[in-house]
Amino acid sequence: MEKKKRKPSSGKSQSAKSAAGSKRVRKGKKKVAKERSFPGWAYYVLMGLFAVAFLSAFFYFFIRPYSYRWKPCYGFKGYGICMPSGFKVHGIDISHHQGIVNWQMLSQTRQGQFPIRFIFMKASEGGDYSDKVFQANFDSAKVYGFVRGAYHFYNPKTDASRQADFFIRSVKLEEGDLPPVLDIEKRPDDERVLRRDLKIWLDKVEKHYKVKPILYTSYKYKTRYLNDSVFNSYPYWIAHYYVDSVEYQGSWKFWQHTDVGTLPGIKEKVDLNVFNGSLEELMQMAVPKSEEIKTGI
Repeated sequence: MEKKKRKPSSGKSQSAKSAAGSKRVRKGKKKVAKERSFPGWAYYVLMGLFAVAFLSAFFYFFIRPYSYRWKPCYGFKGYGICMPSGFKVHGIDISHHQGIVNWQMLSQTRQGQFPIRFIFMKASEGGDYSDKVFQANFDSAKVYGFVRGAYHFYNPKTDASRQADFFIRSVKLEEGDLPPVLDIEKRPDDERVLRRDLKIWLDKVEKHYKVKPILYTSYKYKTRYLNDSVFNSYPYWIAHYYVDSVEYQGSWKFWQHTDVGTLPGIKEKVDLNVFNGSLEELMQMAVPKSEEIKTGI
């Protein structure tokens, strides 16, 4: 039987295939090269825009709120800061964070240009936490002639009535002491529940001490969570740092204007405050004489 001869492969065909393959590879390479190409100037422009955005955000959130610290002081300096003008009655607030106070040295501030007249002290927090140095500070403040006051740090997650009872057990205010203070800073889960519970605390404490409590909060917290007419009758202690004046437009009695004061007798930084009035007006706010209060009933 005769075998069928194989048809010899064409060299031209192989070359064409090889050329076509090479062409496809080169085309692919060109495509990849084209996709990867990026103008150098555009890269630097994007990097510049990113840097500007980052620095702007950093300044807005981390530098701007504290820029007042580095502003030139055109008034009078005291306690390491530029003191707000137009106020005659100055005070501080302290807690265990300030450590052991040298009350003899601190009392010397009453002889200076900005005499410290009143001191608020942290007494309690939540339903069961007592500030470990409160009683010692509270007693010493009276011995050294300061007008004294006590505050409770409110916890929105703890029963309001329980917190009021705890503060009443912890603090025995006397005639001439400043009204009790409710320090409210923590954000609530429910604004309506917060306002309801705060009123429970305020009513119970007012009934016991026979004086309207002071509400301490920041001006932003006040306008955000306490913007209710039911709270407008309470004297406000507004915290607003590193500004020339309080931005809160409502009525207020105290202004906590800095948290970086330096005072003799206290090693740590201290919150400084002013009273919006005279010393006589401050004393008019004081707790009245009451046997019920003095016995702690």
